[in-house]
Amino acid sequence: MLTGVCHNSRMLKYRNPFGAVKTGEFVTLRITVPNESVKALLRLWADGRERIVHGKREGETVKFEFISPFTAGLVWYYFILDTPHGRAYYGSPSGSGEGCIFGAPPASYQLTVYNEDYETPEWFRKGIVYQIMPDRFFRGNTRGGLDRVEYHKKMGRNVVVHEDWNEDVLYTALPGEKHYDPCDFYCGDIQGIREKLEYIKSLGISCIYLNPIFESPSCHRYNTSNYMKVDPVLGDEEDLKQLVHDAEKVGIKIMLDGVFSHTGDDSLYFNKKGAYGKEVGAYRDKESPYSDWYEFDSYPDKYRSWWGFKTLPEVNELTPSYMEFVGKVIERYNELGISSWRLDVADELPDDFIAFLRRKLKKCDKNGVLLGEVWDDASNKEGFGARRKYVDGNELDSVMGYPTKDAIFDFLLMRSNAATFAARLTTLRENYPKPFYEAVMHILGSHDTVRALSVLGGAPHRDALTREQQAEFELTNEQLEKGRARLMLAAAINMTLVGVPCIYYGDEIGMTGMADPFNRKTYPWDGEKDEALLEFFRLLTKTRNSQKALTEGSAGFAAISADVFALMRTYEDECVLLLVNRSDDKKNVAVSADMFAEGPDTESMFLPQTLKDIFSKKEYCSENDIVRLALEPLEARLLIGKR
Repeated sequence: MLTGVCHNSRMLKYRNPFGAVKTGEFVTLRITVPNESVKALLRLWADGRERIVHGKREGETVKFEFISPFTAGLVWYYFILDTPHGRAYYGSPSGSGEGCIFGAPPASYQLTVYNEDYETPEWFRKGIVYQIMPDRFFRGNTRGGLDRVEYHKKMGRNVVVHEDWNEDVLYTALPGEKHYDPCDFYCGDIQGIREKLEYIKSLGISCIYLNPIFESPSCHRYNTSNYMKVDPVLGDEEDLKQLVHDAEKVGIKIMLDGVFSHTGDDSLYFNKKGAYGKEVGAYRDKESPYSDWYEFDSYPDKYRSWWGFKTLPEVNELTPSYMEFVGKVIERYNELGISSWRLDVADELPDDFIAFLRRKLKKCDKNGVLLGEVWDDASNKEGFGARRKYVDGNELDSVMGYPTKDAIFDFLLMRSNAATFAARLTTLRENYPKPFYEAVMHILGSHDTVRALSVLGGAPHRDALTREQQAEFELTNEQLEKGRARLMLAAAINMTLVGVPCIYYGDEIGMTGMADPFNRKTYPWDGEKDEALLEFFRLLTKTRNSQKALTEGSAGFAAISADVFALMRTYEDECVLLLVNRSDDKKNVAVSADMFAEGPDTESMFLPQTLKDIFSKKEYCSENDIVRLALEPLEARLLIGKR
């Protein structure tokens, strides 16, 4: 009775347009129902209301048409199947792809609706980002900020100085202290970044994302002391202006890290330790202009803090005086030439606050970027008792691509197969608005994750080791070799995806390390570097920047086998085909354009007569629109050709 029933949200013949739609856009859904005695209905759920849509039968298919809501949000849908023997349902357990029949109301498909005027900056969508933790990158003028660290000592702060750039990081509590304090400084600085701009540019970079640069008593600077002041160890405002100027000359923009969910307790605004005077700050004066930023349960020692860390008092972001202040922070750095921001813990910032930041940022510079730290699918993430509105068009330009990173690593580490990997990538593409999807900053690692090479080499989960064990952990030579091969595969995938690839400083030379602070070691300028890996990264970035198919082309994903993943990008007569064999065995593969059947660009996929691999320089000819080749174990081929 119900054999042959099918709907696949990833295929245009079943859902058009593909993926997210604009407000007030015409949508067509189809479901194959071969048995004409079965009546199909479409059930929509949006804004807390149900709507039943009647379809029109076209042979074995039933077509449904409707207009998307005029307010951004999510629409959920499934199909009702009325048969002579009773009612059944068709939905998707994952909210995407091909579904199945249920005997009760099933999980629904997701349809994202976003504002019709939503845009994201083109310069960012077509670029490559390099993430730098300033203290650990390079000392300018030989000594960097070594002499300027006295500023923090005079403020009465704990300070450990690493004169030796290659010294191990501090990871234990100081003598006499109970808790670890990230107060060890290597004194990398802004001048050091300026001096390495040529190196950064050699990686094809168009944007440098800097971890926090504001005054702070810690080396990572996520406990801000003064938003309006560059940390003296890094330099001063003039140094920052010069960096912006010099970077702009070589085509690189600067993105700052905005930590607006909390401040440091040792700050101008809270001043728990009295470093800024006895009567300054909310902790010391109930009448302080900053008092209403914070929430005290019992003044002054019991206050709301970030994840219970008393050194990080949380702010009430929607307090008018705080919003006004943050607006001035955005304006101040815009005057210095910086209009792009990454928002720390964006999922802990209220929607209204993020929307306010977007309005302020875009007023200063419409080409500024507002990027959020969100670790999940940003389209349907819940928080503050409701769905977050990141993708609707009033808040973020995009997010850090943690879900994509997880999908890449799961595939390469044999935790999922190529079909699952392709499906996960397609689901994100389906759920995100096109402008948002094209601006996702795809990462393989960050200051918050175990180094990519360590993960891919088989390092244990960070929670499986104590901090002492993490400090001692090293990959074996065999693990290092395999991890390096997998990192090359991961980088090849990352550089060919739709979105913005990001390199965490040092990944390009094979830096290893477990969780914070071991993933934040100094860049070994005079130490051991994997020069061959560095050249591999440079080849990838050069290829990405030179091929329009990779910066603005169509895209498709396919599973050639359980172990072989394929990604195709096309633009006009250009074609780029990535093939990845994650296994330890040689794989003979045959690839055709019609394998890329899911997604919005199926009609744009094609194979040229001749394709050349950028790695081996070998040429391959397609026969009858099929290219055949052998992939060695843990090998990628990046084939380029023209129709």
